Amino acid sequence: MSESGKNALPKLQDNPHAPELYATAATGFFNANGTISITLESVRADHSKSPGPINRVVVGRLVMPANGAQAMAVGLFDFLEKQGFKFDKRSS
Repeated sequence: MSESGKNALPKLQDNPHAPELYATAATGFFNANGTISITLESVRADHSKSPGPINRVVVGRLVMPANGAQAMAVGLFDFLEKQGFKFDKRSS
């Protein structure tokens, strides 16, 4: 097998029925033996009361091997930078 064949990724198959998740923030990060868990939250209003109080609700968790999570973080940072977003650690 050629060197490029060894490192080639399998073809990506799109799934139009894959669920989409909306989150307003990544609330927490946890490392369990090299598996990274990211807890996602969304701000929601409780309309059963008036005025409706605002709550932070956990909407999901993304769990990835550390190398995949690191690649995602680098890729996201690169994408955001190319879109004109600037990172300022003091504002985080």
